[in-house]
Amino acid sequence: MKRNPKSPERLKILFADDEAGIQELMSLELPRMGHEVTVCPDGLTAAAALQRNTYDCILVDLNMPGLNGMEVIQLAKELSPETEAIVLTGKSTLDTAIAALRHGAFDYLTKPCKLAELESLLSRVAQKRELKNQYRALKRQLDRIEGGKSLVGSHDSMRHVRELIGKVAPTNSTVLILGETGTGKELVARALHEASLRANKPFVPVNCGALPETLIESELFGHRKGAFTGADEQRVGLFEVAHGGSIFLDEIGELPKSLQAKLLRVLESGEIRRIGDNESLQIDVRVICATHRNLAEMVEDGDFREDLMYRINTFEIHLPPLRLRMDDIGELAMHLYRRFRPGSPPHGEYFAPETLQRLRAHTWPGNVRELANVIEHATILCDEPPILPKHLPQSFGSRGVRVPELGPLSLRELELCAIQQSLDRHAGNKAVAAEELGVSLKTLYNKLNQVHTERKSA
Repeated sequence: MKRNPKSPERLKILFADDEAGIQELMSLELPRMGHEVTVCPDGLTAAAALQRNTYDCILVDLNMPGLNGMEVIQLAKELSPETEAIVLTGKSTLDTAIAALRHGAFDYLTKPCKLAELESLLSRVAQKRELKNQYRALKRQLDRIEGGKSLVGSHDSMRHVRELIGKVAPTNSTVLILGETGTGKELVARALHEASLRANKPFVPVNCGALPETLIESELFGHRKGAFTGADEQRVGLFEVAHGGSIFLDEIGELPKSLQAKLLRVLESGEIRRIGDNESLQIDVRVICATHRNLAEMVEDGDFREDLMYRINTFEIHLPPLRLRMDDIGELAMHLYRRFRPGSPPHGEYFAPETLQRLRAHTWPGNVRELANVIEHATILCDEPPILPKHLPQSFGSRGVRVPELGPLSLRELELCAIQQSLDRHAGNKAVAAEELGVSLKTLYNKLNQVHTERKSA
């Protein structure tokens, strides 16, 4: 996503005052400070604006005809509890301004106010808003992280992945991470964020396949209180939480078609619109996507927008399945053991040789995620290392074991056997099978068509 040329401290402000001179002044000075402003000549106009849109901050005069400043603040807090309020007051109404602080106002300024004081105050509002977003992002990360995870492996394919991360991380390009389920796509996304210029800003992971279709728009873009049935309070969307940082849209292929068009608009415009709002918010977010599905096939089937596919795959990173980097099994097993046994020395005989042999004989259809489950199970059963084969799950090896010999088969039979086994492992997913077999999808289809033709003529 393109960077927002304005500061991350940019606020959406509603200003209300019945004096024409200060209206004109604020309509010029607040944008000069880098903020977006809606100017209202009285309290009733401000109330109508609050009904239509959500604001980060309202700046209101206490004495206005129709609806006074206190009433406007009360309405703003009811509609959007996170909206901050700054009171403008004369010396004669200072006691009222102090009362407004007790009712939730952020601060007050006495008229005539100095622009430098106002700018400093708005900067504090922006910092408070950013800290709230960072807190939400951090809480979401802590909920998702299961201990110290990192990219582990010395295989050439993993070295290539690290090289690609190093190249693209400092840019703002949208990245698409491709790989089977359980290969560690979120780890790659985190590595991209941590190596980027946004590393000190939020990283917000979102599993598009885990969110109900009825709620995903609200989760991503937020909503106003009362925007729909059940919207009892305002929700800040995850794109807004990620402002200044990165958002990771995992399983992007599961995103409903209706949301794909809205995501495309966000990617192209850098703006989001909360459900129930009439105006858009400018955001500065780097988008990282991932999927285990073949998006090109989904486009052909009409399940994914072609323009969105081209927009999100500016830069692709292919994550190899574990069975294609079996040399990393020992290193990964050691890393996972130390994760489940914190405080263990970095080097030690934690696995018996026969255990490692069993681990390397498996094809790992569940990839690193499956390996992590196996190692966690073993560390629970094993009081002291080394881990023996008896500590592995009872079901381990019942499927997914590599057969060293296939018997006296012809080259044609071996090829067909390899194709069938690959299709079985991936539940018939031809794109993933073709990648595993090292052939193009077109070649795989041609071989399957040949088999079909031979069987029909037999």
